[in-house]
Amino acid sequence: MERLRDLDESRLLTRLFPLYDTAVPRAWGSVPVGPGDDAAVVGAPSGSVVATTDGMVRGRDWRDDWSSGHDVGVKVAVQNLADVAAMGAEPTALLVSLVADPDTEVSWALDLARGIASVAAQAGAPVVGGDLSSGPAGVLVVTVTALGDLRGRRPVLRSGAQVGDLVAVCGSLGRSGAGLALLQAGALPGDDPLVRAHLAPRPPWESGPVASDAGATALVDVSDGLVTDLGRVARASGVAVDLDGRVLRERFAAGALTAALGTTEALRQVLAGGEEHSLVGCFPAGTRLEALAGEPWVVIGRVGEVGPAGPRVTVDGVVPDARGWDHFAG
Repeated sequence: MERLRDLDESRLLTRLFPLYDTAVPRAWGSVPVGPGDDAAVVGAPSGSVVATTDGMVRGRDWRDDWSSGHDVGVKVAVQNLADVAAMGAEPTALLVSLVADPDTEVSWALDLARGIASVAAQAGAPVVGGDLSSGPAGVLVVTVTALGDLRGRRPVLRSGAQVGDLVAVCGSLGRSGAGLALLQAGALPGDDPLVRAHLAPRPPWESGPVASDAGATALVDVSDGLVTDLGRVARASGVAVDLDGRVLRERFAAGALTAALGTTEALRQVLAGGEEHSLVGCFPAGTRLEALAGEPWVVIGRVGEVGPAGPRVTVDGVVPDARGWDHFAG
């Protein structure tokens, strides 16, 4: 069985680079210099670069008995693309860093690259470089940096929500969290759609620029849970957000989630389940969301004025008992 310790860095790179060749940059965001030099050169037609980075740690963000290298690659690329989309930008390039125990199987590293490459190809954001480093025994850390371009748009910030705005979601809610709950309950990785939604999500990152063009005042991706991430919008904008419990139950919690988890837990996952990476936006009242291209937007609430309790998120006027993910909370 071939291990990373059996190859030097150059030999490993010669096997990784061809896997990334399937991603073709968009014509408007060319890559004059790709991987293989000291640094890449990525076009920025709008004159500004949107940049974000996120990583995954084995044992903390994935388990090898649940996730393949390909799953990890898909997930780490997707979560970065969702952040680019939440700014209203379009992706232009990815950078990949891997810190690995030298005893890691080469096949796992190649599978990881295939997963990242599959997402890069869909997004038109080629992998243009990164870093390789050895780590202590058992350590695997994968980090992706995504670059994007606004193409003349203004960035859509968390701080722009206005009283009276509609709150709408593009994509699913609760499915990734439900998949994690099923895995924790003993389900085996396989073809279950909820489990796959957790292990290898496919959020609608193309809808970020669409929302920006439609006048979105604020955007965020659901990485740590709907209530948690909308709470960040509420605090940044100095507003209150009230969600429609009926819509959340009937459009998102009903069906597969309720069948798998029961009514109460299904709704909790819709409110607090993380790693969904769907987009949630605030739009001026009267915006014709049904006319937007791509995946549909579903109105789930409204933005209101701040009361004595300060910026917060409620469901039918009540603060929900729904806590999302926090890396450092006990």
